[in-house]
This record gives sequence, C-alpha cells and structure tokens, in this order.
Amino acid sequence: MRKRAIAVAALAAAVSLVVAGCSSSGSGSSSSGATLTYWASNQGTSLDNDKQVLTPVLDDFTKQTGIKVKLEVIGWNDLQTRIQTAVTSGQGPDVLNIGNTWAASLQATGAFLPFDDANMKAIGGSDKFVKAALDTGGAEGKPVTSVPLYGLAYGLYYNKKMFTDAGVQPPTTWEELVAAAKKLTNGSQYGFALAAGSYTENVHFAFINSAQNGGEWFDKKGNPTFDSQANIDGIKRYLDLMQSDKVVNPSNAQYDNGVQAVNDFATGKVAMILSQNNADASIVANGMKNDQYGVVPFPAPEGGKDIATFIAGINLSIFKNTKQKDAALKFVKYMTSEDVQTTLGKPYASLPVLNDAKPVFTDNAEEAATFQKIYNDMSKPLPLVPAEDQFENTVGKAMNDMFAKIATGSTVSDADIKAALKNAQDQVKQSLGG
Repeated sequence: MRKRAIAVAALAAAVSLVVAGCSSSGSGSSSSGATLTYWASNQGTSLDNDKQVLTPVLDDFTKQTGIKVKLEVIGWNDLQTRIQTAVTSGQGPDVLNIGNTWAASLQATGAFLPFDDANMKAIGGSDKFVKAALDTGGAEGKPVTSVPLYGLAYGLYYNKKMFTDAGVQPPTTWEELVAAAKKLTNGSQYGFALAAGSYTENVHFAFINSAQNGGEWFDKKGNPTFDSQANIDGIKRYLDLMQSDKVVNPSNAQYDNGVQAVNDFATGKVAMILSQNNADASIVANGMKNDQYGVVPFPAPEGGKDIATFIAGINLSIFKNTKQKDAALKFVKYMTSEDVQTTLGKPYASLPVLNDAKPVFTDNAEEAATFQKIYNDMSKPLPLVPAEDQFENTVGKAMNDMFAKIATGSTVSDADIKAALKNAQDQVKQSLGG
C-alpha cells in the first residue's frame, strides 16, 4: 500500500480546536439534493486515471440518491498534509480515504465520526465486512472511525518453471522456503528478492515475522515493547535471508521500493518475492504471464502462527463536523456495497473487504482464492495505537541500516538487533512522554 506516516502529535494537538468548531447536522435531516465533498487517495496510474475510474461510479450514486459528489483525488505525497490541515482548521471534506494504518492515530484526534451502532447500521452493519479488515478501523474497544474500502494482502510469488527445473515444491513452512531458495540460488539468479532499503516494506515483515512468533510491538496501554525476544527472532530470520542463507543479492539493500524486487522476479532474475496482490500489473507489464507464476501464503516457521500478512488497504472516514451526515453515511454504504466493490476491484487490483465477495483483480482463479484466504483468515492488523507511525519509522529505518551493514560484509547479531530495537523503543517512549 502506498502510504505515509501521519504526524500524530500535530493531529492530537488539534483536537480541542476541531471539537470547538464542529457542528454536525442532525441525523434526521433530508439528504436528497445534498452535495458531498470526497477526497479520494491516488489508487490508479495517475490522478487523472482515478478521476476517469471514479466519475462514472459517483455519477451512478447521484442518479440513485440525488446526492451530488464533488471529487478531489489527492496524491500520497500531499494527503497527510491535507488531512492535518483539515483536522487543525475544522475545514475538511465530508468523506475521505485514509491508509488503514492511520486509523488509530486519526481516531485519537476526535475529528472523525464514530461508527457507533446507529451509524454502522446506516451503512449496512458490521457483519458485511471481513472482520480482520474492520478491525483496522480504530483502537480496540472503541467504535471505529473508519471502515474498509480497498483490501490488499501479501503473498509469496514463485516462478513455476524455476521450481520445476530445480525439483522443489512451493513452501509451506519457513524452513522449506529457505531450503528452496538455496536450491534456486546460483551464479545467474537468486532465490529471493527483497525491498531491503524500503523502511515500510522492512517494517511490514518485521511485524509479520514477529506475529508468527506470537510477538507484539505495544502493550495494552500503547507502550512500545520493541526489544522482546519474539521481535528479535522475527527480524533475525528475515535478515538472515541475505546474511547467512545468502539467497538474496546484497544489492537489494539499495532497493527502496517494492517495484524493484517485483521487476527482478518478472524478468527471471529471482525465483521468489513477497509482494501485495497489486504487483500483478507490474509483473504482466514486464512480460510475465499469470500462468507462469504461482502464489502461496508467506509461510511461518514450523510450530509458528499462520499469519501471512498484515491487513493492508484503504479505509473510508467521515469528518465529524460534516453538515451532510445522512448523505455521507449513504455514500459510505454505497462505496462499500458489493456492486461498487466489484466495479473498482479490477482497475485498483484490490481485494474485496466484504464477506463472501469474490476478488476480481485477476482472472487466475487459484491466485484470487489464495489472496482472499490470506486476507480473510491469515492476517493481523498493524498495531492499532496512535504511535503506529513512529513504530514504522523507527523500526523500519533501523532495519534499513542493518541490511546496509550486511550488504557491506558486516555481521548483525541478536545483540545488535536488540540494541537497535531498544534505541527505537526509547525514541517512541520519549515522544510519548515516557
């Protein structure tokens, strides 16, 4: 998922101003003839492409309800600043997209409408959503202030011909994955490619590998617990793909986004990658057909927990001070309907966030079913705490540094990982006033 960290401190400082400036319309007011402002995040190939994709969908909503929608598509480089400004000023859109990992941070500002029992009923009820996806909507134990719109999940892509030629099967455990990767690493290719210079990709796999160990990054009070043994072991396992297993090209330490690893896979330089399902477009664009690769869940070590992804994707929120609450709720219900999910699932290569809905991002039925199973049944949300963005920044960048050391021939030990995580933890504690 393309996303940026939210500056929690700046947002939280704005709460009193927002609350003072809010004046939501009564829920009984008529919504027909209303005009909503909708901020959509960039999901397509360009801002103009998003407008082309979304405009007919929004026009259909207007035909059905009489409610007009003023669309603005915002790029990810600008979205966090725009949201901060809207929260601070109280002058925002009625409805907007957020990266789902921002949910708890934004919820803490008090600027967004809680989907309490009545509001959740108005959009079709919580039971329509995949539970793991809905769990990303805010902090545990509180009514969510966002609901899922577009789903994404990680899968282990593998080159079928390379596997057949090497006489190996798709791995079902971490141990099998490493063994296969070693067999598939030779003078002309590597078993694996990683975006080892991307702090967001690195922190995603720190989280997933730790979760397979039963690890957590924050306690129930939202305090960081970064330097636990489960977290250290999870990161060490991931680093060792380059360090001791030597199945990843050390040059991958310079790969600062996932597309570079995807391109290596699609052009036959590596046999496996870990990527989200929207990698399909890049793979096909490089000339690899979807019957030439397979996808299986990212495997856990023997005896580990079957967690193969965090819940990635985009959520919808309503500003609490909207004067068009009824219309906004109707719009959220519409955007999260089965018909719209199907319409947008193909151009945005997203997974449906609704129970029993079928993915349409690929015509490869086996791949679609695998990703939907991963998303529905083998996933866990990133930490649902206001300091989640700081976790991503500190731990992800620490991993960048560790991969860089490995790439230059240095060794990263358990003690080195513990020290790096302790440093990251101290930074977060300090920012929280601890």
